[in-house]
Amino acid sequence: MDSIFQHFRKEEQPFIEKVNSWVKEVEDTYAPKLTEFMDPRQRFITESIVRNSDLTLTAEGGFNDAERQRVLIYPDYYTPIKEDFQISIYKVNYPQKFVTMKHSQLLGSLLSVGIERSRFGDIQLTEEAVQFAVAEEVSEYIHVHFTQVGKVKVSVEPVLTTEDFINVKEEWTEELHIVSSLRLDVVVAALTNSSRAKASSLIKAEKVKVNWAMIDQQAFEVEEYDVLSIRGFGRFRIMSIEGRTKKDKIRVMIGALV
Repeated sequence: MDSIFQHFRKEEQPFIEKVNSWVKEVEDTYAPKLTEFMDPRQRFITESIVRNSDLTLTAEGGFNDAERQRVLIYPDYYTPIKEDFQISIYKVNYPQKFVTMKHSQLLGSLLSVGIERSRFGDIQLTEEAVQFAVAEEVSEYIHVHFTQVGKVKVSVEPVLTTEDFINVKEEWTEELHIVSSLRLDVVVAALTNSSRAKASSLIKAEKVKVNWAMIDQQAFEVEEYDVLSIRGFGRFRIMSIEGRTKKDKIRVMIGALV
């Protein structure tokens, strides 16, 4: 277990222990295990651990190229099907002529009905429609209790065919950055094309999130598949850490959401 922990952050240890328990459960029962929705970093950790077993995994988020996905861990005899992932897609009905729906408003209202974030997948918005993915086991509860976004009355209905799913394809551009370390202030400075002092100010002002959690420590180190949100500058993903230069700088491929 210690050899696994050394590859990840200390604060990720509880999640690693959970993944190890899933692996043991599948090995002991020889039956598939379905997880809740995971972000890219969590999926990376899960894949790293499952890869060291005799098991395999597949991920699915309902929408094409979904950022948040459920993972099915299973023995080699098993062939997964889409229904195994137990994901429902719901459409939100609201007065479109008078209201503009925002992602943050919708997520906050979904959470306010008392269901954890891990039960929800992606939220897709266009000018004409709003849809979200949710775990089937809580979909009926959502259907009954999710009736308001802010002061706006809403209702939801299931989207039954994949042809009717909203698929807003995110576009990412990748750029190689050469940094002196993987400290958050160093990486933020590179991404915002500013000084470390300015980057530190952004972090202290709680304008930087890593994997959807506010981080106020300049010395926090980013790792592969971390998602960074910098208020006023956009969203970024650590795609890969590609070794060091001759001057011992670190080569990092970072994606930026267009």
